Amino acid sequence: MSVKKFVKSVKTFLGLGNYKIEGKKKAVKDLLKKLNRRKIDVKKQLEGSIDKKRKKELKEELDIISLEIKKGKEILYKLYAKTKLKKGSNNGK
Repeated sequence: MSVKKFVKSVKTFLGLGNYKIEGKKKAVKDLLKKLNRRKIDVKKQLEGSIDKKRKKELKEELDIISLEIKKGKEILYKLYAKTKLKKGSNNGK
């Protein structure tokens, strides 16, 4: 998944309309923070006493959040790997 697709999907999932951060790494890091906060909130809601239907919805949301966090970490890892490769190739010149 490309960075743009990831940012777009997470923006719509979190309901962030006016989200503008320059730089791919900053945007992904910020969205990961927001996803982690959302994950904590959902877990807290699951701990409370709620009906079965709502509990099922929250579990599904938690699964989606976990998947998005995993994708975001993979993208961030790739971005950092690319910058290390670029910096390493410049040192040899």
